[in-house]
Amino acid sequence: AMTGEITLRGKVLPIGGVKEKLLAAHRFGLKTLILSKENEKDLADVPEEVRGELTIHTVETIDEVLMFALETEKSEESASDETPQIWSPNTTSSEISATIE
Repeated sequence: AMTGEITLRGKVLPIGGVKEKLLAAHRFGLKTLILSKENEKDLADVPEEVRGELTIHTVETIDEVLMFALETEKSEESASDETPQIWSPNTTSSEISATIE
């Protein structure tokens, strides 16, 4: 889940209610959060024990958001030598279904 606003030029704007949003995220078990660099000062309002259990990335641009949001952890499955199947835009759903076990 994400909340916030970006400009047409890709600048990430600050949000309100940072403390409440981080406490709710922590309560629901989220571990990694992305926050506008301009909201960094608001982190002082979040209890230290909560901040210590979160990884908080502060960003200025949508490019930075995408870098963190699309980051994936290496799993045993992704670390295998098997090449993943890549489909063309013209592949039909029945062709894809036929290859799924």
